[in-house]
Amino acid sequence: MNAKRSDKIATGILYAISGIIVLILASLLLYILVRGVPHISWEFLTQPSKAYQVGGGIGIQLFNSFYLLFITMLISFPISLGAGIYLSEYAQKNWVTDVIRTSIEILSSLPSVVVGLFGFLVFVIQFEYGFSILSGALALTFFNLPLLTRNVEESLQAVHYTQREAGLALGLSRWETVTRIVVPEATPGILTGVILSSGRIFGEAAALIYTAGQSAPALDFSNWNPLSVSSPISIFRQAETLAVHIWKINTEGTMPDGAAVSAGASAVLIIAVLLFNFGARAAGKRLYKKMTSA
Repeated sequence: MNAKRSDKIATGILYAISGIIVLILASLLLYILVRGVPHISWEFLTQPSKAYQVGGGIGIQLFNSFYLLFITMLISFPISLGAGIYLSEYAQKNWVTDVIRTSIEILSSLPSVVVGLFGFLVFVIQFEYGFSILSGALALTFFNLPLLTRNVEESLQAVHYTQREAGLALGLSRWETVTRIVVPEATPGILTGVILSSGRIFGEAAALIYTAGQSAPALDFSNWNPLSVSSPISIFRQAETLAVHIWKINTEGTMPDGAAVSAGASAVLIIAVLLFNFGARAAGKRLYKKMTSA
């Protein structure tokens, strides 16, 4: 009787703690959304920002955030996919594998500001890329690699070993078995990890302050020369992202309507991250159902 009562008390305490945590997080999200959503409009999402004037938007910062995300994933995903396949399918138990896994754990535990300072010293100064999208994307690649690599490895390991044996029994080589059977079967989990890591990158600020810069030059969407700093596709131009813009507004105080712009930008950022998270769940479930029903 006492054991049952103790179990009920312990269970109730755990539920209460979980409820308090969920309530705190929900309150923060609702506070940001309630303050920011009224300031969101089409003009706010498309117009460039303004300093010392009222009525600026976040159009360039929003474009920079998505473009920087695209360049980062273009660099980091192939590396993470290759590393995940090696660790899951080919790596032996030796010191090389231990060093790789230790390096991944160390990278995953680094604060983003440390990654930003590393990117500043290496890519901005040493490689002379300057404050640019390229510097920011390379820094975020180091920030993103541990999460993506671990996700790919776990998704591949979740595939049952009998599917590997079936591929080998049909006469496929080990590489063909991995690429034609294991990787397609693990695609839903890999896709979920990619979308979740995209949300993490989209909301990153500290690493980009020191690498991608804190200015958002006007973009000429009629100019598609990748070497021109006014071209939207140039990777050598400075690119203030949405998260950096929010930090800049609240630290510099040069906008008369800075509180409203910051609230609106914060709401847009929260909504985008929520869409990434919900989109990851929906895409993973839909792809899994499609593959299992095929």
